[in-house]
Amino acid sequence: MSIPVLAMVALLPILVALVLMVGMRWPSTKAMPLAWLVCVLGAIGVWNLPVGYITALSVKGVIDAIGVLIIVFGAIIILYTLKYSGGMETIQYGMQNISRDKRIQAIIIGYMFAAFIEGAAGFGTPAALAAPLLLSLGYPPLAAAVICLVFNSFCVSFGAVGTPILIGLTPLKQLVADAAASGVTNLNFTDFNSFAKVIGELVTLMHGPMAFILPIFMLGFLTRFYGKNKSWSEGLAAWKFCVFAAVAFVVPYVGFAWLVGPEFPSLIGGLVGLGIIVAGAKAGFCVPKDTWDFGPQSTWEAEWTGTIATSTNTEFKAHMSQFKAWLPYILIGLILVATRVPALGLKSILTGVVIPFDNILGYASVKTSLQYLYLPGTIPFMLVAVLTIAIHGMPGEAVKKAWTESFVKMKAPTIALFAAVALVSVFRGSGIVDAALNPNNYPSMPLAMAKAVSELAGNAWPMLASYVGGLGAFITGSNTVSDLLFAEFQWGVAQQLELPRQIIVAAQVAGGAMGNMVCIHNIVAVCAVTGLVGREGMILKRTFWPFVLYGIVVGIIASLMCFVFMVDRF
Repeated sequence: MSIPVLAMVALLPILVALVLMVGMRWPSTKAMPLAWLVCVLGAIGVWNLPVGYITALSVKGVIDAIGVLIIVFGAIIILYTLKYSGGMETIQYGMQNISRDKRIQAIIIGYMFAAFIEGAAGFGTPAALAAPLLLSLGYPPLAAAVICLVFNSFCVSFGAVGTPILIGLTPLKQLVADAAASGVTNLNFTDFNSFAKVIGELVTLMHGPMAFILPIFMLGFLTRFYGKNKSWSEGLAAWKFCVFAAVAFVVPYVGFAWLVGPEFPSLIGGLVGLGIIVAGAKAGFCVPKDTWDFGPQSTWEAEWTGTIATSTNTEFKAHMSQFKAWLPYILIGLILVATRVPALGLKSILTGVVIPFDNILGYASVKTSLQYLYLPGTIPFMLVAVLTIAIHGMPGEAVKKAWTESFVKMKAPTIALFAAVALVSVFRGSGIVDAALNPNNYPSMPLAMAKAVSELAGNAWPMLASYVGGLGAFITGSNTVSDLLFAEFQWGVAQQLELPRQIIVAAQVAGGAMGNMVCIHNIVAVCAVTGLVGREGMILKRTFWPFVLYGIVVGIIASLMCFVFMVDRF
């Protein structure tokens, strides 16, 4: 069967999910199980995969989904613990003293705080932590979710201390070594470590413009769709603060990528930038003279809200010191760094505690594991939630309410994520190299789609390479997994078209990051923590155009890089 036909079959489950959630506004709890079923039917009817093998892949997906659910639960328990301890209202009080302007709060929390968390943890953690914070500050849930999803993009390529590059590109190790040994000119790398550093450098150039463009665009988006005057200009009026924030983030972000490597650009950029812009906001530096808000909740559209109530207070009071209120988040940041930096020794200890699942249903190739202590949901989220009971002196009744409500909120995302991650598992496992399981030796479903697009694109590939990375992240929920899936493919296309391989691979990495905006995993997770379960289609619709814009900008930069490279070569 031809690659285009395989690609169309592989595309069907995605189309089903999009049509049901965006077009018909089905909740993900109904749409994703049906999309999984369509994927299974394609795997059986076209790929000719055994039913037992597909069942095993689906079981593996359910196990993997448990890891995502632990992260979601951890984020929710932090939110409710702070709510019932009085810590959240104290944070709200403190944020009002920094700035009451919702545009400025979006940059501080959604852009900079989330960038730091992404650089330390990854795993879709930033949106799950930042969106509830914005919700507590009086944001409509839909606005909080969209802002945090879209801003969690340019920092993702370096998320979890460089994992998307250092681990995601490991399938290229031998290809990099062979290319370096062959004497090919203009490669700018001699081994995998130098290759990873070069990719990080190029990725900062691809992300850099969007670090400036995206905050300005999203503040305009915020005031246009969620403001009482429906005006783009109200959001764009804060452009000076956006540029100030972008400079505060990008300088250390680019500096660490070029001088050190891919481990710390987002983490240091977010941390340094956060300190600078908070100080700037308190001093009124580049802050608009007028203060913008969403208007009374009575004027909000029904689709903006969910099952978790937005704060109706216009004035907050402090129940404790700001340090004590923020201490749970400070501990989260410190523990994430301590457990993610290999040199500190804790990472190897936590990753060594594993529940293995080998030979699932008797298939040796189907296996997974649960590193339950390394998941951010366990350490630090749940750990810090427990410590907060003592730190904030919570009474037993408040603790009971926090944990009870958190468990109640987990029902809907559990159903959606089980189906979504099972679908991902079938997608990835469909390309297994085994004559007994894959008799036609067809490529995996994602690879079939990528090959079909590359055959159509030809020399225009630099404009489209990032969208393949985005497709991988959309399907799998991970920049790292997208790179694992498509890095070899991107290298091969670049080699075939005689394009600079490092630039095309960098576009893949940048594309995987922008795909984080629209990936089903993150959308389901952020809906769970903002009470928007059932509104996933609306969020997909709202994040689609920023995703497209991002891909266009990255494509133009990649194309210009390729042009400069080719001119230099000749």
